Amino acid sequence: MYYTSRPEQCALASYFIDIGTTRYRFDGLAHLLAVASPLRSGDQLAGLAAESAEQRMAARLVLADLPLKAFLSETVVSYESDEVTRLIVDSHDPVAFAAISTLTVGEFREWLLSNTVGGSDIGAVAAGITPEMAAAVSKLMRNQDLIAVARKISVVTRFRNTIGLPGRLAVRLQPNHPTDDPAGIAASVLDGLLMGAGDAVIGINPASDNIETMATLLNLLEEVRCAYDIPTQSCVLAHVTTTLALVNRGAPVDLCFQSIAGTQAANRSFGIDLALLAETREATLSLDRGSIGSNVMYFETGQGSCLSADAHHGVDQQTLEARAYAVARAFSPLLVNSVVGFIGPEYLYDGKQIARAALEDHFCGKLLGVPMGVDICYTNHAEADGDDTDTILTLLGVAGVTFIMGVPGADDIMLNYQSTSFHDALYLREVLGLRPAPEFEAWLEKIGLSENGRIADWTPPAFEANRISALGQLNG
Repeated sequence: MYYTSRPEQCALASYFIDIGTTRYRFDGLAHLLAVASPLRSGDQLAGLAAESAEQRMAARLVLADLPLKAFLSETVVSYESDEVTRLIVDSHDPVAFAAISTLTVGEFREWLLSNTVGGSDIGAVAAGITPEMAAAVSKLMRNQDLIAVARKISVVTRFRNTIGLPGRLAVRLQPNHPTDDPAGIAASVLDGLLMGAGDAVIGINPASDNIETMATLLNLLEEVRCAYDIPTQSCVLAHVTTTLALVNRGAPVDLCFQSIAGTQAANRSFGIDLALLAETREATLSLDRGSIGSNVMYFETGQGSCLSADAHHGVDQQTLEARAYAVARAFSPLLVNSVVGFIGPEYLYDGKQIARAALEDHFCGKLLGVPMGVDICYTNHAEADGDDTDTILTLLGVAGVTFIMGVPGADDIMLNYQSTSFHDALYLREVLGLRPAPEFEAWLEKIGLSENGRIADWTPPAFEANRISALGQLNG
């Protein structure tokens, strides 16, 4: 039998379940969610993981019977001390929530999986779903459940092309260089374009924080984009304060990037708060550079960021990751991606844990109405390899992932981690019948890089000549 108790003088509910002669007790919603989570090294490191498989299943039984309304009366991080919690509570839409307000977490899972519930139905309630609700239902799901539901949902955004349509897979062209060398970056950009990458964004992680270098890289990307009239967007993934300075000096800023997390304290460790994000978004919007839309923000997240900043408040890493998506959706981003295995094996130990986290993050992001991509990656000291990457890539493709990374050779020589390559994106598009963003696909066909939805086997002479000319202009 399942009991809950919430005395007037107690801030937290207590949750109990008796199984045989053993009573399992969970002190508060945060404890319940943490114990119900699939095993991962980060929760073990934080002392939050279930002590046994039996305790984990007991927590899931309790969670399945918990009404969704319970998440509106108890927060996992204090409302008074955390602006992310205040954002979640104050922006909750009771009208959108009404359609699912009578359900338990277990019933919510069944509703999401029902053949009679489609993507538009899920989208209609997205504003009524809190991150903690999304995290909770994901903890009751097998991997195939996470895939089946996420596949139903399309979150469409626009800047110079349309991202997130069904049957499409966009790619972030990631031409990083360890010294920010323009020639090396230009070569990687053109390599990626030749293989149909770059419709999500051509985005550079800079090796330095020098504003002059940032401006040089933005101008490089702008010259390439304009030279070939490419319907895409560019981004130098600098801190928002640097982007704000670049906007103020008239640099060609398309998208404003920032890493975000699920608590105020973790965001403070990144040097940001919600007000700063709002200020930079407004500054970027003021440039009015989008041709078909005004989604100007690009956010990256990752399970374990709050723990690594000592800002987790006793909440499991997957629930905190879902809270980061509430931050993201408040600013109508073009792109959001979980850099799923980047933080290291201290948080996601091996390929199995990385795969589970990738599917959870993608599911929760889409459920909350976020345009969700995944950087399918691992660090070199993790218990993972290229076979794990292939498996996760294919699972996410079936789940309808919005975009993935395109890194030359899958080996980022600046960030020193393993991701997905231009060839990996071609593989996924081929085996699943996926296509680039429609405007970008039309450009590929027009310039002769693509034929009937496939990358051409030859380099058009005109493009080859332009490539030589562009490299000479950009680096001369």
